[in-house]
Amino acid sequence: MKSILLIDHGSRRTEANEMLGCVSNLVQHLVGDAAIVRHAHMELAEPSIESGFAACVAAGATEVVVFPYMLSPGKHVTGDIPRLVAEAASHHPQATYVVTPAFGVHEKLGEIVLERAGLRVTNPVSSGDACQCWASDRSASRCGNACPVNSRAPIAPTANTH
Repeated sequence: MKSILLIDHGSRRTEANEMLGCVSNLVQHLVGDAAIVRHAHMELAEPSIESGFAACVAAGATEVVVFPYMLSPGKHVTGDIPRLVAEAASHHPQATYVVTPAFGVHEKLGEIVLERAGLRVTNPVSSGDACQCWASDRSASRCGNACPVNSRAPIAPTANTH
């Protein structure tokens, strides 16, 4: 059974931490019984990444897709979260796991910005444009794995070798 583990930074503000639980519930509603959805915080709040990973496995997950609920590929997304997930996964050798890129550059995020600003989309992104690099020089390397060119590939979980 596949699971999704949403991970944010964690906060000293209760409302910020509770929001990820709400997002987790929303994603669970959207996916129905096709996957198990749980959440965790990297630091400052519970559940921890170790607890969140364990909750996925306890619910029957054999494959854990970890989604850093963060905008950009900073040090937490590229270093801290993968390291902490590997440590947590080492206690569950029966489960495979993968850490996805952060939100990065995605047309749906642009649509949300416009919606919150009270504007509408006048130039929708076509399916062909959705996978292009939006950097001014189209380098496809400025955003790392958060660039649409690099982040839309299918995800293949790796065996837990710890």
